[in-house]
Amino acid sequence: MGVQDKFENKAEELKGRAKEAAGAATGDEDLKNEGQADQASSAVHKGVEKIKDKANEIAEKLLGDDDK
Repeated sequence: MGVQDKFENKAEELKGRAKEAAGAATGDEDLKNEGQADQASSAVHKGVEKIKDKANEIAEKLLGDDDK
């Protein structure tokens, strides 16, 4: 997972938490639900990136790392 992706995912997660909290505080269910959706989206992206990282790790072990 690239550093840029990590920052973007964390920003999306924090934005979702803020929306959820604001929605809960104001009684705005739509905003609260939107915040929860943002957090879920962030979790999905994070999971996909972990799978990509693991696949790259396995490929390096199988093929060897010629950069060393």
